[in-house]
Amino acid sequence: MDTESYIQQILQEHLLTNTYMQLTKEEAKHRTKTVKLFFKDLLNQHNKLLPKSEATYFQCSIQHHCRLPIFYGLPKVHKTPMSLRPVVSSCGSFMSILSNWLDFRMKDLLPLVKSFTKNSLSIISDLATLNIPEHALLFSADLMYTNIDVETGINSIKAFLNENSNMIPVNFPTDLFLETLNLVMKNNIFCFSNTYWLQLMGTAAACSYATISYGQHKNSQILTTLHPYLLYYQRYIDDIFGIWLPPIADNNNKWNRFKTMLNDWDTLKWVVETPSKQTVFLDLHLKLEGTTISTNTYQKDLNLYLYLPPRSAHPPSCLKGLIAGELRCYWLQNGINDFQTILAKFIKWLIDRGRRIEDLTPLLQQAALAIDCNKTPHANAANSHTLFIHWRYHPHGIQQSDPRSCYNKTVKQV
Repeated sequence: MDTESYIQQILQEHLLTNTYMQLTKEEAKHRTKTVKLFFKDLLNQHNKLLPKSEATYFQCSIQHHCRLPIFYGLPKVHKTPMSLRPVVSSCGSFMSILSNWLDFRMKDLLPLVKSFTKNSLSIISDLATLNIPEHALLFSADLMYTNIDVETGINSIKAFLNENSNMIPVNFPTDLFLETLNLVMKNNIFCFSNTYWLQLMGTAAACSYATISYGQHKNSQILTTLHPYLLYYQRYIDDIFGIWLPPIADNNNKWNRFKTMLNDWDTLKWVVETPSKQTVFLDLHLKLEGTTISTNTYQKDLNLYLYLPPRSAHPPSCLKGLIAGELRCYWLQNGINDFQTILAKFIKWLIDRGRRIEDLTPLLQQAALAIDCNKTPHANAANSHTLFIHWRYHPHGIQQSDPRSCYNKTVKQV
């Protein structure tokens, strides 16, 4: 694309809409400075209520110089006509400091969203425990219009916190959390070329924010009202999967009511497919056969499988982890025949990226052995006495064995 066409398309598709408001350079700088000062005062008021680690995070982070977020568009080359996906790069900005903390704290709230799912593997685990009647049908839904009004979203999260107050961790800093959320949602300022803008909808902590705010609507309305017809209902950000139990009478009206309730919150618009015996959700193709659901790995036609090439300066553990993770995922998602097929493709994709079969074979065998021994990856437990040493990796620099050897010779005994 030439620069002028790119800028015009950004303006027409995104910036010159009701989602953004243009600011002058002086307004943008003044507003950013005001937000920073306001948050510092806010932090002083609530500092004693925060764990020491979080207080230290804020104190260290806000001392550094912060850049203004930058807006750009990624071409969706598979669309006709070609459109641009908006991205606000906030890395290194003041708002990213606040958003990272909000996202961290929202992890405590996500399990309270009844329909929240972590990934496709948790779906497979859930389905194994269900008694599915023969007349059941599968459906999925995609979110087409994703902007959430700021006031609607914040009020929804306030209601969520109130209704789940007895299940929220005792030390959860509710007041600071809501004040910080309000700041982030209403002051997402960025630059594009030599212009400055305020995003009227959205947040850098978007995924968790959207899950919780819309989750309040699901918890209090959809799941309560239509529980008899929803044997199973799970959502991952902007994708929904469910099992519909058609009533003997009046099925069309009940189904249309469900679709209406999905879209009866703010401006979100869901496209819901007609219930059938098969559907696609995340990276799963699900098929209902009698009273059981079979699954196999689903991959988009446009997937380019751009795995890390051999000359990429990543630790060897990255390739080992990729192979172990993919094999375990394929094994859990597929029957034996589908597993063999997808595994053969996976090996071919790695070879196409420059890997050698001689290097891949021992890693594949290790991953297969871990599956046979039913070993699942787990994080080592850490506590306040744990010391983390992170050294930037270089293929010709210090290797993992070097600090380990040094540690063993010096302080391991104490």
